[in-house]
Amino acid sequence: MKLQVFSTLILALLLTQLPVVGKYFAILNTMIHESGHSLMALITGGEVRRISLFPNTSGFALTGHTSWIGQVLTSMAGYVFASFFAFVFFFLISRGQYKWMIYILMAFLAINLLFWVRNVYGLFWILTFGAGFLWLLRTGHEQVVQYVLLFLASLVLVESVTSAFEVMWISFVSPGQAGDAANLAKATAFIPAPLWGLAFFVQALYFALLSIKRVFPF
Repeated sequence: MKLQVFSTLILALLLTQLPVVGKYFAILNTMIHESGHSLMALITGGEVRRISLFPNTSGFALTGHTSWIGQVLTSMAGYVFASFFAFVFFFLISRGQYKWMIYILMAFLAINLLFWVRNVYGLFWILTFGAGFLWLLRTGHEQVVQYVLLFLASLVLVESVTSAFEVMWISFVSPGQAGDAANLAKATAFIPAPLWGLAFFVQALYFALLSIKRVFPF
């Protein structure tokens, strides 16, 4: 297991650096990130109008809010949600509960397809990724399926950390362009974008550490 985790983490890190194929797979983390925004909007009494997923791995969740705290929590949720589910996936894998990871991934794909994602590329990605995933589950050998699931968990983990690092970096060099950190800085005038960016990166490292400890206890 340790060797498999190490190899899939390296593979995920290398693959996400590729211009087309890497970005295609990295959108899995984007979908989870935007789903976090959407679910928090609903939990806090708001609404989800649509989610857009783009080929450069960026995404956008258009939500409506009934309160200031709902807006703040929704803006905070994306990075935390992705980092948390990276940990959940590693937790399930460490216990051999691969089926639960399959259920979670299928739920994400189904909910986004039926209710939220409406742009052309986003629909294309969900349909092709979902079709490939279903084909693998139907025809793949059990060990191959488990290795692919471990790779997807590693992919979400790597992307949750690297995307959080990117928003932290942007928040320092160009605060107004720092996505969720910039939105939170506007909503909470007393907390600047760099502090939000730093918070996103710290929580990503924390969940990454928890994930790795599930396989490499120290």
